[in-house]
Amino acid sequence: MWLGFGFNLIKIFYVSADVLRVLSATDSEPVVLFCCGAVRFLDSLLASPQQPIEDVLTEDEIIRWSTIIKAEHQLVILFSTEQRGEHCLYVQRFNPNTLMKHRFETEPGFSAPINFSATCRGSNIHLLYLYLNGSVYESVLPFRSSSTGAEVVQALSRSLCLSLPLGEEKLMSGAAVVLDEAHVAVVGFPHPSAGACKDYLCIWNTHFQTLQACKEMAGRIYSQLWCYSGKLYVPHGKMLSVIPFDCQKSSLAAAMGKQKCALVLSFVTYDVFFLLFLQNIKSALTVDQLIQHIKTSAVEDVQAEVGEFIRRTPQADLQLAAGRVALELVSRSQTDANFYPQCAFLLLLETRYLCYSVCPELLSLAMVKKDFHLCQIAFQIFSDIPEAVTCACLKTILSTPDLEMETVNLDTDSVIFMKELTRAQSRSDEEGGQLNGFCPPALESDVSDTPSNKLQRDPLALDTSCPVGLHKGALLNEVLQTAYSDRSLLPHLKDLTVPQVIVFLQYLRFLYFKYSHDAHKQIRALRTPSISQIIDWVCLLLDAHFTVLAVAPEAKRLVFDLHKFVRSQVKLYAELGKIEGSLQVLKNSKQSEDFGMYAIHVIELF
Repeated sequence: MWLGFGFNLIKIFYVSADVLRVLSATDSEPVVLFCCGAVRFLDSLLASPQQPIEDVLTEDEIIRWSTIIKAEHQLVILFSTEQRGEHCLYVQRFNPNTLMKHRFETEPGFSAPINFSATCRGSNIHLLYLYLNGSVYESVLPFRSSSTGAEVVQALSRSLCLSLPLGEEKLMSGAAVVLDEAHVAVVGFPHPSAGACKDYLCIWNTHFQTLQACKEMAGRIYSQLWCYSGKLYVPHGKMLSVIPFDCQKSSLAAAMGKQKCALVLSFVTYDVFFLLFLQNIKSALTVDQLIQHIKTSAVEDVQAEVGEFIRRTPQADLQLAAGRVALELVSRSQTDANFYPQCAFLLLLETRYLCYSVCPELLSLAMVKKDFHLCQIAFQIFSDIPEAVTCACLKTILSTPDLEMETVNLDTDSVIFMKELTRAQSRSDEEGGQLNGFCPPALESDVSDTPSNKLQRDPLALDTSCPVGLHKGALLNEVLQTAYSDRSLLPHLKDLTVPQVIVFLQYLRFLYFKYSHDAHKQIRALRTPSISQIIDWVCLLLDAHFTVLAVAPEAKRLVFDLHKFVRSQVKLYAELGKIEGSLQVLKNSKQSEDFGMYAIHVIELF
């Protein structure tokens, strides 16, 4: 076997055994792993290439996986082997030189793990491994050991930390990577709520067995996944997605989706060609050089240069330069119809150094290009969007056909929220149609204004289906969460056409119905509109278009349904007001009296 070094393979060294891999860790000497299981430091091997190499493995034992771990200035080599259906893990330590052999426990019907991920935390090595049945196990190995041989094979103790959903299709491969002590990234296994034939990157919380974040990946996922320097690398189709991530401390609130930004994932996708181009950039450009390149270079080159500029520029300088770069990109995009560097815009947005006032034309450009993905990210990041721009975006969203919108790539979490909301079993079905656990008697006795005089127990039970597509609903939810002033927003809402107002009110009615029956509480999501935001937008739309809605025949049924619902809410709050005094007396009584260890206290409510 030979080893070659240098771009032209000037020096070739012949060694006495077959080399499997050269493993390296940061600031450490590379280690050569031989097919026979032996290891040598590279420098010692080059100094004596023909030195004898011992056989650690038996003749038919094959290495399937290997890695190197560094901690406390020490190196550990891990590699797994297969021999006649038996799978083992070898742990090679240095200083002192020790080798230990462990045997993996078998899963019923699945003899071997399909993927491994090893990290070092404290004085232990944490090995995570995945089986095709969705079981994710963790084994903890001490970083240092006094054992001096692999003659005794020890069973590898393990604990089940996650059970992944399998779906209906037979799985052939998958990959899992440890992000921190509580989070694991997984590809190759189905999303628990998504349909078949869709590939996702999923982030799971192993402490609480919950899905924390996900992203649908276009094209086929090859069940390969790497984590390096705070970024995930996922090849899929003809693309390579580079995904910076930030995991905050695990908590029950974060796991249940009650804590915002529990897990931050920024998705940036590069074409393979772009990635190769990044490798050819010799040094980072200055902001002035980059701006000159933006004026004349091809879109592929510009996106690669912007990505390299962001990666290499110090944060203090990037905070000032991001706006200049974005302005130049927008300027050329407005004058050159063939130039639209979407990836560069997304990269700049992910720095969080842009706001609307820094680059005011970016959001308008995205609307012209129908780049709703960029619009969604901007809505999430920008807190200073003017009311006129918000209404212009709203008008574009409402005027875009649902079929066209469904092809847009949006944040997966927002789309899944809509999917779950549309099919969530509302609590009214379980409580006999009661709204908030209460059905006002006035609704049952009042005479309806409709010609048929047929009353409904639930005032919104006439039509509870979502009037828009899932993707359009996800974008409308982002609009509902933008900051605004009532006085500034109201005049611009009058620019909406009557059909647009009716559709938007129908969607708000749908949201209110689901929220009133607590359907949204059954769904974990990081960004969702609040019920107060929904009410405020209903009021604003009615104020802006009251006269038109009152005379438009197509709006009559919608306005009538909203009227019935408001009337039921008034009755509900009236009944609650009747017992407010008694509840306050009960509260004060509990605070003022000491009942001891046990007591029965009868309180009369009038």
